[in-house]
Amino acid sequence: MIGRLIDGRYQVRSRIARGGMATVYLATDLRLERQVAIKIMHGHLADDAVFKERFVQEARSAARLAHPNVVNVFDQGQDSDMAYLVMEYLPGVTLRDLLKDYGKLTTEQTVDVMDAVLGGLSAAHKAGIVHRDLKPENVLLADDGRIKISDFGLARAVSANTATGQALLGTIAYLSPELLTRGTADARSDIYAAGIMMYEMLVGEQPYVGDQPMAIAFQHANDQMPTPSDKNPDVPEPLDDLVLWATAKNPDERPTDARAMLERLRTAEGEIVSARPSQNTTQRTMVYSAETFDADLDQAQTQVLETRRRTGPNAGIAAATGAAVGGSADAAAAAAATTVYGSAIAPAVAPAGAPATTAKLARKASKRRRRGFWIFALVLVVAVALGGGAWYFAAGPGSVTTVPDVAGQQPDAAMSTLSSLGFQPTQQPQASLTVATGTVIGTDPASGTAAPNNSGVTVLVSSGPRSIPVPTLNGLNQADAEKAVTSAGFTLGTTAKQFDKATAGTVIFYTGPDGSVNGAQYLEQQPITLTISAGPVPDVTGQTLDAAIATLKGVGLEGVEGSHDFNETLPEGQVYQAVAPADVVRPGDKITLNISRGPAPVTVPSGLNGMSWTVVKPQLVALGFDLQYNAVADAFPDTFKVSTTDPGGGTSVPRGSKLTVSFSVF
Repeated sequence: MIGRLIDGRYQVRSRIARGGMATVYLATDLRLERQVAIKIMHGHLADDAVFKERFVQEARSAARLAHPNVVNVFDQGQDSDMAYLVMEYLPGVTLRDLLKDYGKLTTEQTVDVMDAVLGGLSAAHKAGIVHRDLKPENVLLADDGRIKISDFGLARAVSANTATGQALLGTIAYLSPELLTRGTADARSDIYAAGIMMYEMLVGEQPYVGDQPMAIAFQHANDQMPTPSDKNPDVPEPLDDLVLWATAKNPDERPTDARAMLERLRTAEGEIVSARPSQNTTQRTMVYSAETFDADLDQAQTQVLETRRRTGPNAGIAAATGAAVGGSADAAAAAAATTVYGSAIAPAVAPAGAPATTAKLARKASKRRRRGFWIFALVLVVAVALGGGAWYFAAGPGSVTTVPDVAGQQPDAAMSTLSSLGFQPTQQPQASLTVATGTVIGTDPASGTAAPNNSGVTVLVSSGPRSIPVPTLNGLNQADAEKAVTSAGFTLGTTAKQFDKATAGTVIFYTGPDGSVNGAQYLEQQPITLTISAGPVPDVTGQTLDAAIATLKGVGLEGVEGSHDFNETLPEGQVYQAVAPADVVRPGDKITLNISRGPAPVTVPSGLNGMSWTVVKPQLVALGFDLQYNAVADAFPDTFKVSTTDPGGGTSVPRGSKLTVSFSVF
């Protein structure tokens, strides 16, 4: 299909996506010189009148809408056996891609997406159209910021019969209870799908999950809808209420249409914004009153302290003696000394005839006493120092205690043990792969270390494994990707392969331990599963059945014979179509090979005898015959009349067969 010119106007460039009814390609509108998305119905469905009608219905439904949040439809038609639909091309991603990359969205992002989705739905509901297949895959997020709803392939007019018949269409995870139980849908069914989609954006997962579609359908019909904030406490109450209103089991209890839900969403947005506390990045200058300050601070002034005067029992004696000998301070001090010490050494008045001897003896005695005083003082100081040191290191601040081993205990028990030994413990979280979350890993200083009494000891409490970012893996070859996974701190999970346009052997995407695709961050040592490209599925169009089977076998696929159909472009016996079982093709899958029977047979027209060559020749050329006739007839076509044909009229022969025409001239 790549490179084909459709309807003489649309040049196909590349494939964008493949769905259940059709494949979407990027094409160039040669007439208007612009890029478009062209949706082409699968060949095996082209003969089904029901599917074809549904395909055309999408064009009619979408063409009735003109809204900034709805994908525009430009054209619809049929080229040979292909039914196609030409739409606006929006480079970007789908909401499903965004959820796969980020898990869940913020409140602001969710409100923005829902505002656009409900705006587009509101236009559809106003035009009398129910989408019936609203889901993240059908919400397009363009690179320039536009958000649009696409794929009205299941849309029906509100006034039309919306029963689904034998099978429910659409995605089971977003279908309303009434559509699942009664097979009918109206605008309120779209509201239900919008509510489920809003829950998924806020929480990062669908409210109802199961291994089988019927299990999910049963939950939609019977189970209580969970509140988003139960899974994500950051979800504000107005959005909780809006989700629960939109997903009520009874359609009569939901918003009547998208316009009603959109108005409530915008009201809720205003309530959320007004409820947020203002964030001031600066503080205002404040003037404090005198009472604000502590009274003691009023006295906290720099002061000059005077030298204290000597006091004591001898002060008065020294003063009196000093006054008697003339009043000098030195004389007063000397008098005091003489009075005090003289009373213990000799009479106040020395005997006559021995003044020199008595004074000499007094001086020697005084000297001995002063020496004894200093020795006593020195001994006292040493004793005090030794005693103080002993107290300091035995029971005072200088004492030490061995840090006990508290690993494996609960934090409160470890803190109590350390406090009882005189330490000041504090807790600190630390990542650990081996110690259970909330359990003590150890201490800092480590156990067995002598630490001063009353010193701080940090209790290291396990916070479990670290959450670490996943390195860039997509596009790497398998060996480099595996090395990057282990180097980053993760373990390798299983490795899967699937066919893809990416180079064979390179990583297409990876899956985290929670099953999400291309997650940004996981706990260390968790397994990362790599999905490796097996290269593109070989194009076997134009090969014989045996050759195509051999080609597919060479890449690990199984080719099986399919239908044999007429084909105008490929001769009989060649493969004209290879059909995969699903969008994702993995090694070992079966590929159905549809074989050409060549061009469809044509019937030689009857009743040509007697008709002029002017009339007959265009008919026979249009039927594709290899005409054999007298070339003179081309010079006089009105004169030459057909007499016979070989094969004769009414005979069915392969297109392109020889047809001999004989003439009569009149």
